[in-house]
Amino acid sequence: MTEPLNTGSHDLPVTEELAAFMRTGWAPGAGAEVSARPIAPWAAKRRAALAQRFPGERLVIPAGTLKVRSNDCDYRFRPHSAYSYLTGASESDDVLVIEPSGQAVLYVRPRAPREEGQEFYRDRRYGEFWAGPRPDLAEAAELYQIECAHIRDLELGAPARVLRGVDASVDARVPRGDGDAELESFLSEMRLVKDEWELGELQGAVDATVRGFEDVVRALPKAIGHPRGERYLEGVFGLRSRLEGNAVGYDSIVAAGSHACVLHWIRNDGALDPGDLLLMDAGVEADTLYTADVTRTFPLSGRFSAVQRQAYELVYEAQTAAIATLRPGARFRDFHLAAMRVICDGLRDWGLLKQSTDELMETGLYRRYTLCSSGHMLGLDVHDCARSRAEVYLDGVLEEGHVLTVEPGLYLQPDDLTLPEELRGIGIRIEDDLVITAGGASLMSAALPRHPDEIESWMSALM
Repeated sequence: MTEPLNTGSHDLPVTEELAAFMRTGWAPGAGAEVSARPIAPWAAKRRAALAQRFPGERLVIPAGTLKVRSNDCDYRFRPHSAYSYLTGASESDDVLVIEPSGQAVLYVRPRAPREEGQEFYRDRRYGEFWAGPRPDLAEAAELYQIECAHIRDLELGAPARVLRGVDASVDARVPRGDGDAELESFLSEMRLVKDEWELGELQGAVDATVRGFEDVVRALPKAIGHPRGERYLEGVFGLRSRLEGNAVGYDSIVAAGSHACVLHWIRNDGALDPGDLLLMDAGVEADTLYTADVTRTFPLSGRFSAVQRQAYELVYEAQTAAIATLRPGARFRDFHLAAMRVICDGLRDWGLLKQSTDELMETGLYRRYTLCSSGHMLGLDVHDCARSRAEVYLDGVLEEGHVLTVEPGLYLQPDDLTLPEELRGIGIRIEDDLVITAGGASLMSAALPRHPDEIESWMSALM
């Protein structure tokens, strides 16, 4: 059965003469030369570990499908992280199947042959002339070092465990089973400890992110004069992300002044007042889809005011205390609790809260000014491994090879009457990426300054 073409409402009819003409006269070997992707041997080990965890079962992990942005325009495709982790492949509509024997087969939608049909020049979603070439079966097998078959040969049905919610057509063809949730959790948990290859990709993403922050500081003199200065800086960082990686790993937060009190401020449409702080939370996503996640808060003038420095130093001390707890065997929640104790001490010293630190930790009153947790796992997703069981992740212990963020903050709302006027509208977060090592933790984002004196010197050298 031939699938209908995605030709769009304004497609011109094709005569028999044109169809025949389009099928001939093409040079052989139109596809680019390919070689195995560096991820291939690592992905093979991961597939073997997955098969070992569910012996004698059929496992189905889809890549995902194209998503409509508007009318006949799709978003740029990004495969599901579990699929990318197990294959290194990046095309839509493909499906990885691990058979009960443990054999893995990648079912792909290959490039349409030019001597057959009209897809290659008429199909606006998949046609080579519209969307670029997809690998054919032989090329895919070489790229990913896995047996490949045409997607039309994929036969689905029970019994099988399926990664649900990724491809509706796959979901519809396999009855839902009790084991699907267990598969989803394991696919998340097996990514908690990063291998050597992943650590290299993450470090590369962090290094590119450092250069992106440097670009932003250099751009400040022009951005400050623009009515949408936040968006100007977002664009500057976005350029670095596209030049050195796939894109940004998440929508950049570029929050000047009181916008920094909105934890997920992504409108980025405000102006930049030289008297304000700028909170920027951004990360480059590598071509392999591993992302950095870094936040810096710095004075747009290049120098902290006395009250800005007072607030910044409290967050700096909280982050430093949190980082000091990181080591194999420590509870995942320990670093957040360490940071919050420092925050509580500071709020008491400022006279904002009267109870003891122990009482504040128990009642949670301090959360009016800090709101959220102080970090998360990092990897293919900015909030990586989120489908892991609580006892393995949130209530678990740190292991060598875990990569996580540490990001305490203060968010002093502009209309909060419990605050003295000079503190209102100040938002500060400091976020770094760290890998747990045998001896503690290594600061992957150490190239960006954290201490306020170092930030002022850094900015002075760049502006």
